Amino acid sequence: MTGTSTAVSRLRAAADGANRWVVLVVLCLSLLLVALDATVLHVAVPAVTEDLRPSAVGLLWIVDAYPLVCASLLILFGTLGDRIGRRRVLLFGYALFGVASALAATADSAGVLIAARALLGVGGAMIMPATLSILRQVFPDRRERALAIGVWTAVAAVGAATGPVIGGFLVEHYWWGSVFLINIPLMALILPAGYRFLPESRGEEEGPWDVLGALTAAAGVLGVVLGIKRIGGGEGPLDPVTLVPLLAGAALLVLFVRRQKRRTHPLIDITMFSRPAFTTAVGCIVLAMLALVGLELIAVQYLQLVLDLSPLETGLRLLPLTFAAMAAGATGSYTLSRVGPRRMVGWGFVLTAASVLLLTLMGQHDRPVLLTAGFVLLGFGLQSTLFGAYESMLSEAPAERAGGAAAIGETSYQLGAGLGIALLGSVMNAAYAPGLSRLHEEGVPAAAGSAAAHSLGEAYQVAGRLGGPMGDLLRDTARRAFIDGLHVTLLVSAGLLLLGALAALRLPRVMDCPAVKDTRRESAAVVPERAAGSGTSGSTPRREAPSLEAPDTPQRLVPRPARREPAEVTGSGRSAR
Repeated sequence: MTGTSTAVSRLRAAADGANRWVVLVVLCLSLLLVALDATVLHVAVPAVTEDLRPSAVGLLWIVDAYPLVCASLLILFGTLGDRIGRRRVLLFGYALFGVASALAATADSAGVLIAARALLGVGGAMIMPATLSILRQVFPDRRERALAIGVWTAVAAVGAATGPVIGGFLVEHYWWGSVFLINIPLMALILPAGYRFLPESRGEEEGPWDVLGALTAAAGVLGVVLGIKRIGGGEGPLDPVTLVPLLAGAALLVLFVRRQKRRTHPLIDITMFSRPAFTTAVGCIVLAMLALVGLELIAVQYLQLVLDLSPLETGLRLLPLTFAAMAAGATGSYTLSRVGPRRMVGWGFVLTAASVLLLTLMGQHDRPVLLTAGFVLLGFGLQSTLFGAYESMLSEAPAERAGGAAAIGETSYQLGAGLGIALLGSVMNAAYAPGLSRLHEEGVPAAAGSAAAHSLGEAYQVAGRLGGPMGDLLRDTARRAFIDGLHVTLLVSAGLLLLGALAALRLPRVMDCPAVKDTRRESAAVVPERAAGSGTSGSTPRREAPSLEAPDTPQRLVPRPARREPAEVTGSGRSAR
């Protein structure tokens, strides 16, 4: 029997033996924890700064250690799960996440907190691709899988959006370490549940695992993301500390791709990118996350610095975005089956662009109805886009390569987030700084104006030190410049979203849902035939069709004494166009 047919049989057996809806609940709890931890620290940064007194570089690493490490290791652990077992990697990730959370909560120095955040990133890299690849395994039917992905993406949105709310509440009532302590009881619940309910599965086991390739990919992604984040932090793209890791990371990724093309048993099947639907879906994930993270960052600054809302009030203002994302995820399967991937992703981008243009009406005064409407449209549009893109990407990937495909999707997610902060943050800074260039003509010291041009938060600090009429002038001018920069940034974001809508035209027009037979009954019918075939010298062993997407392929089993082939092998999830 070929390696592909062995992997397919193992995937079917695991899917049959697991209660897939219970598995979905466990996987969603896992994702909720990881998504929550990605944003829960944001509102705790001032408290961490006051308590631990980190340097500017140390504070940057406290915030960035988690996403940097997580993004760089996704491919490594995603492909490792394909080899040694996705459930095994996931359970190790749970345990490490719990230990790292306890370490972060009790950190008494910036160095310890940075190390704990890095360990959290390792645990997150184990958890994220494993959840998506196990979901691909236990839902072989595309209709059910679309529903599961809708729930999965909605939970991710809930975790990311409620992180600031929970973090703000905990920081206001307890201490900053409590934002990490909430992980421990969740881990105590999820770890035994995962051990009990999650099925084990692997992909192809032929050939050695490419350790050097995995490390090359990890170093390459780390360099690219680090360079992008430094640009987003205001560093010049030609600064050696920014340019060197960026170029080195890009070079390592090129070497990784060339290495995978040459290997007989690659970590990642590069030929997946030859499928237009797969490549387009990955690109749409990057663009959607670019818009979401960049806009959320700017929205938080606007709510806190311009409207003077507390961290908890800021998180509550963002809840409409969360509820809209939940609604889009819950109805995503129905929408996808009715309109198809192309329209769902394309119109999701258009709706998001419309919401961004609506938000350009924001000014110096609070307009809650406008903000609520804009956030609802933003959440629904972006979640629809992410849902359609993830579902298309996963359906295009071979089942036995699910770990690698999930790692690609999650890496795209992280790269999009980094690009959003870098690109939209750079646009914001470029549009904001000129508004303060004439302050010296009105009597404000040049050094104060130069420092205020870095950010609105720093402008407020400088204004507080100046005091009197000069401080008030600096504060008002900086606020107006920030709003002007916000409008420019929103217009740029809308243009990028419309480009995403054009890119979505390469996705399939309709959602191809071939019927999947009851694999329990099918397996019972196949076993006797295999036994008979193996014991007869003149019989030909059963062979699978060369399609790698066998779990999605309708199979008509006709008993024959010697050979049985699937009647149809079109089930990659792509529509006939």
